[in-house]
Amino acid sequence: MVLTATERRSRQRVMPKRAATETEIALRDVSVRYALKGGGTRTVLQRLNVEIRAGEFVAVLGETGCGKSTLLRMVLGQEFPSEGAVVVDGKPVRRIDARCGYVPQKYALFPDRTVMQNLMYGPENACSGWLGRLQPRFWRIRRELRAEAMQMLLRMGLKSTDFNKYPLQLSGGMQQRVAIAQALLMRPPVLLMDEAFSALDPSTRASLQQQLKDVWQETRPTVLFVTHNTSEALLLATRLLVLRPHVEGEPESNVLLDMQIPHTGEPLAMRRRTREFEQLHEHVKQLAFREVELTAGASVQQMPRRGDGVE
Repeated sequence: MVLTATERRSRQRVMPKRAATETEIALRDVSVRYALKGGGTRTVLQRLNVEIRAGEFVAVLGETGCGKSTLLRMVLGQEFPSEGAVVVDGKPVRRIDARCGYVPQKYALFPDRTVMQNLMYGPENACSGWLGRLQPRFWRIRRELRAEAMQMLLRMGLKSTDFNKYPLQLSGGMQQRVAIAQALLMRPPVLLMDEAFSALDPSTRASLQQQLKDVWQETRPTVLFVTHNTSEALLLATRLLVLRPHVEGEPESNVLLDMQIPHTGEPLAMRRRTREFEQLHEHVKQLAFREVELTAGASVQQMPRRGDGVE
């Protein structure tokens, strides 16, 4: 269910904010296996046990094929574990969960709708449906949603002159800003982002990183952020989860590293230049990526290098 702007403000006044110690997402003994064409199975995730508290910003890092996106899809409800349970807000996930906002790596906007029409499509239909549009109440709701949508687009770096443009008139970075604005407009308690910045140029990526961090600091949704970029993970998140590819025959969990990240309120551009951040970055590389390579039987020379997605 999607609440109107008035209903959301009313509910926020009467409902206490969830405690930061309360579990928002839980994966309990989760394993995922896929059947192979030639017979047998391939294990992607093995006996995963993770609890994420309300308001945490968790970055998920790891090699391609280690199960990062699979984990995200299970929380969303697009995919289900072979064993174990996935729980969001105390309820088992059995279908696509409306409590979760989702931003994929490449978001497909409706090409025949303007930026504002794309942004309003989901909230309008969720609030009223087609029959609801015949009632006078719909137009009041629509005005409230439109005002919120404008503010969200401005917050994400678009200009008022962009609101009536079509997707093909926008750069890839601007389209991704619209996608993030659309997810945030629904005010989901859980925000899932799958390599949402990976296709962007460095300048746009840095700008969106800061904007996302600012929004999170203000509203504190629970964020699960999948990335290949170590620097990005350490800059944005309050907690880092590093997964490793499952090795057949091993009973151990895929979790290689689970650590808290010191949180500061300083701008990201300043933080990435500090000695403290450099030391943290090196610490994670030593604990995580070196161990991943050696576990896989590779030599130290085969470790990820700058430019390979690990910064």
